[in-house]
Amino acid sequence: MATPTDPTDNRSFAEKMKHPFPDLRDKLKGTHLYDAKVKAIHMKQEIGKFHNLINPNHRHDEEHEKITDQKRTNIAESHRFQSFAPERPGNNIKWYVDGRDYFWAVSVALERAKETIYIEDWWLSPELFLRRPPYYNQEWRLDQVLKRRAEAGVKIYVIVYREVSAALTCNSLHTKQALRALCPPGSPGHGNINIMRHPDHNVFENAGDMTFYWAHHEKFIVIDYNLAFIGGLDLCFGRWDNRQHPMADVHPAGVQNEIFPGQDFNNNRIMDFQTVNDWKSNQLSKVDFGRMPWHDVAMGVIGECVYDIAEHFVLRWNFIKRDKYKRDERFPWLLMEGYEGPDKEDIIAVQRPKHPVGEYIHHPLSPLSTKAGGRQGTVHAQIVRSSADWSSGILTETSIQTAYCEVIRNAQHYVYIENQFFITATGEAQAPIHNTIGRAIVEACVRAGKEGRKFRVIAIIPAIPGFAGDLREDAAMGTRAIMDYQYKSIWRGENSICGQIAAQGIDPTKHIFFFNLRSYDRLNRTPAMKRQEAQSGVSYQDVQKAEAEEIMGDGLHAVKSDSDSENEALRLGKSDSGDEGRERRTDQKRRFEAQREGVGLHQDVTSVDSIAKNAMLNESKVSEEPWEGDLETEKDNYVQEELYVHGKVCIVDDRIVICGSSNINDRSQMGIHDSELSIVMEDTKKISSTMDGQPHEAGHHAASLRRLLWREHMGLLPAQELDASKDPNAQPPNDCPNDVLEGETFDFVADPMSDRVWDMWCGRATTNTNIFRHLFRADPDDHIKTFEDYQNFLPKNDIKQGHLHDPYMPAQEIRAKLDEIKGHLVWMPLDFLKDAEMAERGLQINAYTESVYT
Repeated sequence: MATPTDPTDNRSFAEKMKHPFPDLRDKLKGTHLYDAKVKAIHMKQEIGKFHNLINPNHRHDEEHEKITDQKRTNIAESHRFQSFAPERPGNNIKWYVDGRDYFWAVSVALERAKETIYIEDWWLSPELFLRRPPYYNQEWRLDQVLKRRAEAGVKIYVIVYREVSAALTCNSLHTKQALRALCPPGSPGHGNINIMRHPDHNVFENAGDMTFYWAHHEKFIVIDYNLAFIGGLDLCFGRWDNRQHPMADVHPAGVQNEIFPGQDFNNNRIMDFQTVNDWKSNQLSKVDFGRMPWHDVAMGVIGECVYDIAEHFVLRWNFIKRDKYKRDERFPWLLMEGYEGPDKEDIIAVQRPKHPVGEYIHHPLSPLSTKAGGRQGTVHAQIVRSSADWSSGILTETSIQTAYCEVIRNAQHYVYIENQFFITATGEAQAPIHNTIGRAIVEACVRAGKEGRKFRVIAIIPAIPGFAGDLREDAAMGTRAIMDYQYKSIWRGENSICGQIAAQGIDPTKHIFFFNLRSYDRLNRTPAMKRQEAQSGVSYQDVQKAEAEEIMGDGLHAVKSDSDSENEALRLGKSDSGDEGRERRTDQKRRFEAQREGVGLHQDVTSVDSIAKNAMLNESKVSEEPWEGDLETEKDNYVQEELYVHGKVCIVDDRIVICGSSNINDRSQMGIHDSELSIVMEDTKKISSTMDGQPHEAGHHAASLRRLLWREHMGLLPAQELDASKDPNAQPPNDCPNDVLEGETFDFVADPMSDRVWDMWCGRATTNTNIFRHLFRADPDDHIKTFEDYQNFLPKNDIKQGHLHDPYMPAQEIRAKLDEIKGHLVWMPLDFLKDAEMAERGLQINAYTESVYT
């Protein structure tokens, strides 16, 4: 045994003093005594977290941490927009508009996975059907797809935002339990699905790093390091939709035809998601209300940008491993080709503690040289992000905001924006708002105005943020605060965008234009169905619950005790509905179906299940739609709702596109708040086009996306079928390029600055706005300037939300008015509540909470 005086011991004096008997130390390894020592060290580190309460810079104050920070800073400063990722030429990038196309493409790509799948989402619903209708596509439920891949040996890594349950209902605990239970011990695929939730809200687990206000908001997927999806769509309930945006899901011909089962049928204006762990249930009645339709945009990427998206995931994974699961052997450290060795692996947050817990796994599993790198397409692209210490363990990065400002500031013809929010500042006088995208818009408009150039900023955002509640009530104060900040960003006050443009002698009404989207439908609750309900004694809503019970399954998902310990063993269980409840609903469904022939529903149903299609190209008129019996019985079934804009896309001059998870507000743009990931794209494949009648060289990717979006919004595209198997726009990028749907309407919208296109755009927005006001008193509205106006404007209390405001209006008049609605465009009511105090400061809105709403 070596001793401190052993001449054969070549260690330094300090090392000898620290470990005088190294042989004894080696012999003790693997013994209970050694294990106790390691546990004591881990406990010391755990207790040490409380020191973070007085040291918020604890991840950046040690010498090795400063060295790592400097490495990352040097990399970012060498890149455009100060992004962690470089510009990458030659990507094959495909756009996806609305959930039908995106989820179908995702289903195809996931099914082909061979090695690894990374998923990062704000919310992930394991019971989401990627293809519709669900009854005929049960194998395409997300959890079933992931289960098949795990059983085939694919390693699946998932990061989801751990919500503050008092504020949000997305229930990431259910997501974790459901995914981990897919492959229980002893079954094929066990251990192949790994899921992390972050941040931790347990002060004893995460002292000093508590994050209640901010969220992980990224939405992306990486498959085998060959393909990535990135954009605005989470893999969760409420997002699936197609371009006609149906609201109705009542089916007299049979409940098996429903499109939105269980919790997937949602209208946030009426009711938020409830108890999403009970995915089969839904308190929102489909026979009384329409769903909130959902508009979104995402990208599929093949090329070297996939590596950068994967890098962001690996950084996040390793950071969370360090932050929350450092002493949990179920979660490995992820190594990454290109960041090997002690001089590089720290950049992606790999740590080598003295007593490591968990494996070190090298990704990709097969060499990067076998992946789809190099020139795969024609799109020059770059990944940008909003990220910081709390979310990724890095110094603050705001490359998304930098990209938005630079791209907008350099625009020559137009800026087109679709976003869930629009809260931005033009300078220092709009605290608590700090992002300066508004200033870039002002500069672009003023420069164009002084040069005499036609220039427009055209933005589409939601009419109302998607939170439940009556805007007149105190409970909606937070929603009104968001709207108030938006109006003050756009139009109200001298520091608004329009105020700052006008202050420099330029007319803002020639440059700034804001719109919303709105949809209508007819609930197909026919007189025959009402007779069927009466004679069977079973409501259609109960039948739909039974159907959801049948197709959404039971027994796959985990049930745990009240404790949420990450190390607690999972056990399979049954839902709280129980066998008795399930049998009762099955019996109700049998009784309901037994009355089908007696009420005349054994034959073809003459009325269609949705008339949302009638607002699209080459569809029949509403006035031509058949309806069983007296048209007066049809009037109760008409519904409308805002078409919720959730995409985060910006298109400039038909050349550049920014798309991702980032909203236009401080939460998404400041880096220190919500974490985000986006992609900036410019196609080197050019097409000859025109801009305000003059020859213009447009990028194929940007121009084709803008033309499709504009045609959808103006009703210049045909409605879509549920089956997307033969639609090129619903396949992964490596299968086929986008079908740009060439033809007369494609050519019509080619010039975004032409008077002819602009006249139709504004004309349809005006017509649609007037008809929704006339038929439904849809709010918000420019006629509502005070809360008294609001009370007088809305339908009376006995009128259900979203329904016709006047039950005595002639049926033929209603049909004729609906015939005039084309597409979904409506004007944003910039005068809404302009003479009222929208958000009074108090307990809910104050200096401590206002940043939550911006």
